[in-house]
Amino acid sequence: MKVLLKEDVPKLGSVGDEVEVKDGYGRNFLIPTGKALLATPKNVKQFRHQKSIVEHKVKKFKGVAQGIADQLAQLSLSVKKKVGEQGKLFGAVTSQEIADLVSAHGIEVDRRKIQLSEPIKSLGDFKIPIKLHPEITAEFTLTVTGEEPSEAPEPVAAPEAEAATEAPVEESVENQE
Repeated sequence: MKVLLKEDVPKLGSVGDEVEVKDGYGRNFLIPTGKALLATPKNVKQFRHQKSIVEHKVKKFKGVAQGIADQLAQLSLSVKKKVGEQGKLFGAVTSQEIADLVSAHGIEVDRRKIQLSEPIKSLGDFKIPIKLHPEITAEFTLTVTGEEPSEAPEPVAAPEAEAATEAPVEESVENQE
């Protein structure tokens, strides 16, 4: 019996292969489980048509992914994070932060596609890989810099304002006695 495989079957073949199997194996296992179709001329023609449609969609998606990869390759971003005394970051630069930075430049990227080998916990330049398609991985540069501590002292209230706020407190204490 000849069948068309709808999915990969170990030790038999891969998707789209037309293979010869024993009648019982085809009738009792492959066809009922949806792993194969009987290889009639109608089914072969229909399967090839569906396969060409899927290939066209994959090719179109791959072209879009390549366009996004070209945009990302030209991108160079920087992020400021709080830094401790020894140059280590408080926390880390996460993939969600990176996705937000990229989307601020008009390129939508899912955070799960960002492939950091380890969390970014130090200052410097980093190559950030983003897997857009099984065959296409884009990279861009991310520069992590430290925030400057603010030099401006905190605003201090005028002494007259402090006296005005303290007076009602004293009066309320006297009224309670």
